[in-house]
Amino acid sequence: MPVLLLALIVFLSDQISKLLVRQWLQPNQSVPVLNNIFHLTYINNPGAAFGIFAYQTPLFIILTLAVIGIIIIAYKQFPIHNRLNLKLALALQLGGALGNLLDRIRFGYVVDFLDFRVWPVFNLADVAIVLGVGLIIWELWRKEEKGEAQ
Repeated sequence: MPVLLLALIVFLSDQISKLLVRQWLQPNQSVPVLNNIFHLTYINNPGAAFGIFAYQTPLFIILTLAVIGIIIIAYKQFPIHNRLNLKLALALQLGGALGNLLDRIRFGYVVDFLDFRVWPVFNLADVAIVLGVGLIIWELWRKEEKGEAQ
């Protein structure tokens, strides 16, 4: 149950932050938080990471649904009952995937707003997904280092 709770927290945080951005900023508006370091920049991203494959919304919806299915299967099938990092990773990925999926279904694009000026603009769902992937990589690296059997 804590996995679902974390996924829900990620999802709600993502959606609330995007709602606030849509209410307070105009599309393409940028507000410096730390000048030339971090800005809030409201972008409607119709593509995937870095805006690639723009306007392929049906494809992204199908792929996201497949990823969500894989996350659910992984949680049910893999022996992760004692692996907190993997549970957290799957919860972060699930919450992030659901957040961006809802944007694509509702708007046909994803709302991005975190802008560090040296990287394309992204959102909290993206952060959660990347952290989830990072936790999985970390756990696999630790498992390999300990010499645990697959």
